[in-house]
Amino acid sequence: MSTRLNAAVIGAGYWGPNLARNFRASPDWDLAAICDLDIERAQRAADSVGGVPVTSSLDDVLADPAIDAVAIATPARTHHAIVLAALDAGKHVIVEKPLADTRERGTEMVERARENGLVLMADHTYCYTPAVLKIRELIEEGALGDILFVDSVRINLGLIQPDVDVFWDLAPHDLSIMDFILPGGLDVASVSAHGSDPLRTGKACIGYLAMPLAAGGIAHVHVNWLSPTKIRQMVIGGTKRTLVWDDLNPQQRVSVYDRGVDLALQSKETADTRAANISYRLGDTWAPALPEREALANVAGEFASAIREERAARTSGESGLRVLSVLEAASASLSASGSPSPVESYIKEVQEA
Repeated sequence: MSTRLNAAVIGAGYWGPNLARNFRASPDWDLAAICDLDIERAQRAADSVGGVPVTSSLDDVLADPAIDAVAIATPARTHHAIVLAALDAGKHVIVEKPLADTRERGTEMVERARENGLVLMADHTYCYTPAVLKIRELIEEGALGDILFVDSVRINLGLIQPDVDVFWDLAPHDLSIMDFILPGGLDVASVSAHGSDPLRTGKACIGYLAMPLAAGGIAHVHVNWLSPTKIRQMVIGGTKRTLVWDDLNPQQRVSVYDRGVDLALQSKETADTRAANISYRLGDTWAPALPEREALANVAGEFASAIREERAARTSGESGLRVLSVLEAASASLSASGSPSPVESYIKEVQEA
C-alpha cells in the first residue's frame, strides 16, 4: 500500500509536539489533528508543524472515520481509558511509555487490541535509534555470542517526578531496550530492587535492579535522579565479545571489544583451583558506522508498516506489558526490602487463522 495513513496526536505537552513533528514529516502519514484539553497548548503544537486542525474533544477525534490511528502522549494514569476508547473506535494506537500505570490495565489493553484486530504499539523510542538497532542486529547475528550480562546506568540530576519513583521514571527506557535486543525479549522470572529516598520525597530517588536472565545471564540497572553527572551507558557482555553503548558520545556511540575472559579455555576443574591461570582474549576494538536518523522517524515508519502488513509492531503492546511486569515486580521487591519478587508473565494466545 502506498496510500498515506491519517493520524491524530492526543496530548500536546512534553512529548506530543515531537510526535506531531515526526508524523507530519513522515512519508507514511498525514497529521490529521492534535487534541489536548488545553486548546491553546494544542494550537502552539499545531503552529510549530505548520498548522493542523486542533480540538479539545477526544470524542470528536475518535468519531472521525478518516483517522486511522492515534498517538497518545498523555500521563500514564490516563492511558488505559484513552487506549480502550480508541481501540473500540477502530483506531490503531501507539502509546507512550509506560504502557499503563498497572500491569492489570496494560493486560486489558493488549487483549482488547488483539480482539479488535488492531495494532497496539508501545513508543519505546530508544529501540529505534540507529545505535540500538545496530546492537540488536549484532546480537541476532551472534557477534557477541551468548549473553552473559547486561549492565545499564541511567543517571542525572533531576527532574524529581511528582507521581512516580525513579524506577518507573527512568528504568522503562533500559528495560524496553533489553526487551528489544535480547533473544527472547525481557524473559526474567524475578527481580530484586533496592532504593533510597535521601530527599524524603516519599519515593525512591536512587535505585538498583538485579534480574537473572532466563538464558543464564544477569541484568543490572542503576537509575538515579541525584547524580551531578549525566550517564547513559549500557555494557552487554557475551561469550565472544563485549559491547558498550554510550548514548552521550555522538562520535562513538557503540564500541565492540574482542577482549575478555576466554571461557572456552576454562574448565570447572581449573576454575576450582586457586592457582588456575585465567585465559584472557586480547583482540581488536571497533566501532560500527551508524546512520544519522531521528528515532521517532523510525517509530512512525514502523507503526505504519505494522498496520499495513497486519502484524505486531517490533515494540508491541506485549513488549510494553513485559516492561510493566518487571516494574510492578520491582515495586513489590522494594516494599519487601529488596527480597526477590516474581515477575508475572503474559502468554499471548495463538489463534488459529
